[in-house]
Amino acid sequence: MPCWVNGAPADGVSVADRGLAYGDGVFETVRVACDGPVLLPYHLQRLQEGLLRLNIAVDWAALEQEIRQYPGWRQPGVVKLIITRGSGGRGYGTVNVQGPSRVFSAHPAPQYPERYTQLGVRIYSCETRLSINPQLAGIKHLNRLEQVLARQEFQSDSCQDQYQEGLMLSQSGCVIEGVLSNLFLVQDGSLHTPDLSQCGVAGVMRRWLLEQMQECGIKVNVGPVTLQDIELADEWFFCNSVYGVWPVSHWENRTWTVGPLTAQVQQWVKDRWQF
Repeated sequence: MPCWVNGAPADGVSVADRGLAYGDGVFETVRVACDGPVLLPYHLQRLQEGLLRLNIAVDWAALEQEIRQYPGWRQPGVVKLIITRGSGGRGYGTVNVQGPSRVFSAHPAPQYPERYTQLGVRIYSCETRLSINPQLAGIKHLNRLEQVLARQEFQSDSCQDQYQEGLMLSQSGCVIEGVLSNLFLVQDGSLHTPDLSQCGVAGVMRRWLLEQMQECGIKVNVGPVTLQDIELADEWFFCNSVYGVWPVSHWENRTWTVGPLTAQVQQWVKDRWQF
């Protein structure tokens, strides 16, 4: 499947592109199921919010039309959408930038063992912390160095098969998210998910699940989550729009089985999105 750059098939971008030079842009990674893209309207809304937050001027109607015309949606897999401010000279100033740049690419869907969904995953405690920055919190900007460093912590030969996701904290020590996922936990019958107003990515699967829970009358506490909360959790799970929902089976010295709420959430995702 061809990669599109600025509306035409291409395999590269300018060396002067600010996405390469400064991480000056946003991106979305969209799962494409047999019946089409998963949560595409939510991805597009977050993409638009990210562009507004970074003050990247776009003709949104034209951009959305171009995105929907990309042929990568025609077969199952993953489509990545990257929008940068464009190309300009050296320096942080944006006055003479020519853009934006649009890069769309299609990829095979990652193949995860079924046991991750059925039995759960093992979680690594990452030392890399997330910087607190409300101006960038929630959006998927292109600077993901914290996630890159955190992922390196458990990708060695000794850890590769032992851990499937990493737990990331903020600089102040609050539980925020996984390296590539959001998280929910159940404690004494109450459902909790971390507040993402200071750092972290507001995942589209997280958003969708919060909406389903509201429709079902399930109250969710969105607020600070501590390591002690994790230790006392009766069940917890990670979610994202590429793999769906993974229960947690092991973290530190604790073990869990797939809890009833986690199983219910997995069924919602399976029924609606065919994961």
